[in-house]
Amino acid sequence: MRPLALTMGEPAGIGAEIAAGAWSALRATGPVFFLIDDATRPFAVPVRPIAAPAEAAAVFPDALPILHRPLPHAPIAGKPDTANAPAVIAAITEAVDLCKAGRAAGVVTNPIQKATLTAAGFRHPGHTEYLGEIAGAGVPPVMMLASADLRVVPVTVHEALARAIARLTPELIAETARITARALREEFGIAHPRLAVAGLNPHAGEAGTMGREDIDIVAPAVAMLRAEGVDARGPLPPDTMFTALARPTYDAAICLYHDQALIPIKTLDMAGGVNVTLGLSIVRTSPDHGTALDIAGTGRADPSSLIAAIRLAADLARARGTA
Repeated sequence: MRPLALTMGEPAGIGAEIAAGAWSALRATGPVFFLIDDATRPFAVPVRPIAAPAEAAAVFPDALPILHRPLPHAPIAGKPDTANAPAVIAAITEAVDLCKAGRAAGVVTNPIQKATLTAAGFRHPGHTEYLGEIAGAGVPPVMMLASADLRVVPVTVHEALARAIARLTPELIAETARITARALREEFGIAHPRLAVAGLNPHAGEAGTMGREDIDIVAPAVAMLRAEGVDARGPLPPDTMFTALARPTYDAAICLYHDQALIPIKTLDMAGGVNVTLGLSIVRTSPDHGTALDIAGTGRADPSSLIAAIRLAADLARARGTA
């Protein structure tokens, strides 16, 4: 199998620490990955610079393979530096290019500090939008958060709630659901995906008494999907669709805004959740957490979500045939 490319993420965050933890957990079993980072940084495990991804497999049992890309400034834990922002973005771009060239099986991204990148001139709200630009496949990129107990997909992502609601249309909801259903079939091996579509208002609007958005926007999207043969139902009351009894009745929940999707999955499985970008020409996963600047450098960071992201990326690469 080709190795996976792991990006550095925010150098002042926990990326190096969880990368080391993931290597320690996976060194004997794989999947093999290499880190695009500054190999002169302090790591808690043995590291070895490599000149090309093909060298990673031979190095992996004994040391964390690093494709050495020097940082302009030595990182200080917990204190992001805009001078390092171009290197953070370059690592993402290089990982994507390696996948496109068939030299890496997929990309696993460490968390970035969006405010720092924005201050340095980065014009994208986050990873998902940037990856859609440089690795798009003709459809909008879609964020899925996946864990053992739940998969959620937000229709709108990194934007203010008022703007997110204003952007909702039946077509946008249906397009997101179609991309999700296709990915569940082709990459997750679910022959007949079942989608649960969340309502927007309390109790999915109570037949219009709490707003007409569920009647005028969400219900038409579900009708469109069902007419196309997609097993979708909704709008469902968001306060009950994530309960233990409800979750087994669907394969993914289509949610209408960021927190409607991320609150339930992070509550259920903060350590094991994985961010997957659907609709790309490459495989991309990421841990379902941020840079954790408050604990960076303390040795307290939990690599579980990154380990899950690496394992899922390998599974998706095998399904795509890029492994």
